Order: sequence, then structure tokens, then C-alpha cells
Amino acid sequence: MTLITIVLLAIITFASRYLFLHPKLPIRIGAKTTHFLSFSAPAVLTAIWVPIIFIQENSFNTSLTNPYLLAATVAIITAYKSHSVYLTLGTSLTVFVLLKLI
Repeated sequence: MTLITIVLLAIITFASRYLFLHPKLPIRIGAKTTHFLSFSAPAVLTAIWVPIIFIQENSFNTSLTNPYLLAATVAIITAYKSHSVYLTLGTSLTVFVLLKLI
């Protein structure tokens, strides 16, 4: 049963992406739909990172002892100033690991 579910989900995912990405198919997305879909990636990413950073042990944590919040703040500042993914990742990961060791 699990294998059937995985195969069906793979087919659905492939088909939905293929229909919109293959250039020779007659399906085209309109300007309003494209504009609407441009908000989906930031919304999904926000739904992922907000609970990781702000919720620890089933409570909302915005204290300055929260290593997730401090490393995220360092990541935001580094990304804004450097525009480098690798520098941002390295710096924020280093800060996070050092804060977790303390």
C-alpha cells in the first residue's frame, strides 16, 4: 500500500509540473496567476522557518538566549551586507553552533 501511495504521489507531482513547464504544451499561465503564484514560495518558506526559530519546548521564545533567533539575525544581517549565500550560511551556522555549545 505504501509503495502504491508513493508511486501515485510521484506521478501527480511529475504531471502537475510537466503540464506547466513543458514549452510545447498549449497550457499557459496568465499574468494574474503568475503574480499570484509569486507569493507562494515566500509563504511556504515563512511557514517553515517561523516555528523553527521562535518555538522551543512548545512555547514562544523571543529571548536573547534563543540561539535560533540570534543565528537567524546574524544570517539576515550577513545576507543583506554580503549578498553571498555561502558566507551567510557559514557565518550563521558558526554562530549557531557556538551558541549551542555555550
